[in-house]
Formats: sequence, structure tokens, C-alpha cells
Amino acid sequence: MSARAAAVVGAGVGAAWSLPALAPLIPALASALGVPRRIEGRTGVALTFDDGPHPEGTPAVLDLLAASGAKATFFLVGEQVRAFPELAERIASEGHEVAVHGDRHRVMLRLAPSIIAADLDRAQVTIGELTGSRPRFHRPPLGIYSYPGLKIAREQGLEPLLWSRWGRDWSAKSTAATISEMVTADLSAGDVLLLHDADWYSDFGCWRNTVAALPAVLERVAASGLQFRTLSDS
Repeated sequence: MSARAAAVVGAGVGAAWSLPALAPLIPALASALGVPRRIEGRTGVALTFDDGPHPEGTPAVLDLLAASGAKATFFLVGEQVRAFPELAERIASEGHEVAVHGDRHRVMLRLAPSIIAADLDRAQVTIGELTGSRPRFHRPPLGIYSYPGLKIAREQGLEPLLWSRWGRDWSAKSTAATISEMVTADLSAGDVLLLHDADWYSDFGCWRNTVAALPAVLERVAASGLQFRTLSDS
């Protein structure tokens, strides 16, 4: 094989490896890859939180959810669950759903398949053992799948899921008003809302804006006539 041909093949392999990373930005690609952004056939919306648990953000979010009677799905990070097992237990005990975000918060494109497999396996064991609930859904850090990562997640029995609405609450530039307005814009049944209850992997203290925005988010969803449901809630 010539150097030019090898370069072309290499570029093709690289493109295939990284193609799923564009799924959060291109709905048609997400659909083609079979990675849902919404939960179809639902009468409500799914409120999801990434990156936790967090010793301040998670309890504040849980308190607000409890006061409103809303249920959510938490995409947990294994290393944080081991650090704060009592919070993971509280999430599950209060009727919320637990899901996998990874054992460590690392972008899949940078990881070998064997590392991805070990990471997801350890995350599932940690979350399952400490919450008593086997996770069903998976969302990768930053929403970025590699082709091997997507394949491995499915082989391990996890269902990939992205989101259809987000609040950009990981940024310190966001405010409670911008978060609540953005994540609830043009809501419809089946939408998956993405927020964060932790700042481990984003701007320091950004969870405070999320907590400040959450009452308005809860009110806007209620005003729309929709209900919050966990991802597995039929």
C-alpha cells in the first residue's frame, strides 16, 4: 500500500472512530446511529442530571425535587459515587433513577476500547452495589461517543441516551434565568432535559446557578401541562 493510500485509509478509520461524537449536534446522525435524544411515546419529559453526586449540589437539587414531587434521572460518575455513597443511596431511596456517566469523567475519543470497557464495567458495579439498582441508561462525558465506546456500552447492556434540551449550566457565564429559559424552550412530550448537579468537571460553583434555576424549570414544566418522569417510567 502506498503512503497516500495508507493515509486515506487512516483518515477513513479515524473518521469512523470519531463520527458518533457529532451526534449531540446533529439530530439526524444521532438517529442514524440509534442514539436517542428523546424518549418517544411519553406523556411527560425526563429531567436528567450529569456529573454527580456532589456534597452540596446534589442535596440542594434533591430537596427541590422532593418539595415539588418531581422525579429525575441522575447520570452518576463512579469515582464520585465511591466518594459520596450516602448521596447515591439517597438518590435511589427517594425514587429517582440512577444511570451511568462513566467511572471517571474522560472523553471516549481519547480512550482505547479496553479502557472504555473497564471504565463502564467498574461504574456499573459501583453504582449498582451502592444504590441497589442496576443502571439501564448511559450517557458519555460531554455526550461524546467514539464508535468503539458506543458498541461497548451496548455490549454491556446499557442503552445510550443523549438529550433534546439543555441549559448550558456547566458555564459560569450562565445565569438562573438563561438556564431555565433555555432548557424549557419549546417543550414537548418526550423531551430529555440536561442539567448538572455538580461542578467537578465544569466551571467552579456552576451548580449554584442550576439550583437557582430549578424552581423556574419545575414551574415552567408544570405550566406546560407536562409531568416529570424518569427515563424508565412507562
